[in-house]
Amino acid sequence: MNDRSPMLAQPLRPPSVGRVAAFLGLFLLGAVVGTAGALVQPGWFPGGLLLALAGEAGLVLGAARLTRSRVGGVAAAGGWMLAVILLTASRPEGDFLFAAGSGSYLFLLGGIAVAVMCATLGPGRQPDGDPVRLRK
Repeated sequence: MNDRSPMLAQPLRPPSVGRVAAFLGLFLLGAVVGTAGALVQPGWFPGGLLLALAGEAGLVLGAARLTRSRVGGVAAAGGWMLAVILLTASRPEGDFLFAAGSGSYLFLLGGIAVAVMCATLGPGRQPDGDPVRLRK
């Protein structure tokens, strides 16, 4: 067996500044989509909920495909989840954004499920080098 096989262990390389900026931008875009979805979903109940979840799915899957890694999808989903969780908290004055209805719970739980599914559909990290084929 070759001791210098590139598949066994590779040193960790820090991400480039552009990649970190892209992930931060996707995180912020996820927060914007989460806030917009929270405002749209109660407006037109079945259609608004589907529109909000479709927007989130498009963002998370698109981010994973754009960055060619699951980390892009996780960054966008993390921004969405942070924004939605912060919007669920009620204020001391008694104001709140999410009512205790089925639409809000479907948006929260369905959005988390959509984020997990779309983030895992993104391409995984592949080692550099020639593609390996099994010989017969």
